[in-house]
Amino acid sequence: MLLAIDIGNTNITIGMFKDDKLKATWRIATGIHRMTDEYAVTLLNLLRQQGLDVPNVTKVAICSVVPPLTAVFEELCQKYFNVVPLVVRAGVKTGVRIRLDNPSEVGPDRIVDAAAAYNLYGGPIIIVDMGTATAFDTVSKEGDYLGGALAPGMSMAAESLFTRTAMLPRVGLTRPEHAIGTNTITAMQSGLVFGYVGLIEGIIARILQELGEKAKVVATGGYAELIAKETKVINAVNTDLTLIGLRLIYMMNKV
Repeated sequence: MLLAIDIGNTNITIGMFKDDKLKATWRIATGIHRMTDEYAVTLLNLLRQQGLDVPNVTKVAICSVVPPLTAVFEELCQKYFNVVPLVVRAGVKTGVRIRLDNPSEVGPDRIVDAAAAYNLYGGPIIIVDMGTATAFDTVSKEGDYLGGALAPGMSMAAESLFTRTAMLPRVGLTRPEHAIGTNTITAMQSGLVFGYVGLIEGIIARILQELGEKAKVVATGGYAELIAKETKVINAVNTDLTLIGLRLIYMMNKV
């Protein structure tokens, strides 16, 4: 079985594949100061809850935007699973050609998402990843990764309102009933949720204009389902996109 590990700034998402089927997923908080053995205890407990154990893990693929934790999970895989993981970095086959000014600048998670989306839906395609940051990635019909846009994520914006103002509270990111908020909390929720709908629609419109052709739009990340319900520009939601991409890239490089 293949273990796919997506190490993000806020969460670490883990998936277990049997052949091409995603059998289980877990999400744990990213802790930059946690040690290899601490992460191992958590991961092994999660596996056992699904009736799995160390011998079940024979392959591992990792993508990480937190460099210190990349080494931690590489050590974990070798120490506890006796497996050398495939880490998505420069030189790894991904199935997409990176057409950027400096290809090494693009985050591995964005390339993994692009590879998965192109494989699943074809091109041209726009991927909107709504996590800690809101990332827009564009892949041409020929499979070229063209670049995209980056904006603060919804949770980051909400936290900024709370920490940078004296009177605004911390609010849950849920859809308010009305755009015109009748109290501070619903006004903040309106600005955050509906504001991000407008941001996403606006950037996608500009990308489509520059592409000069229609493109499918797929959303992923923690807030994908919330935002997708509020707009017609998103054609599909796939919250497992990065995990699927990790398996796909592993198969390209190991088979």
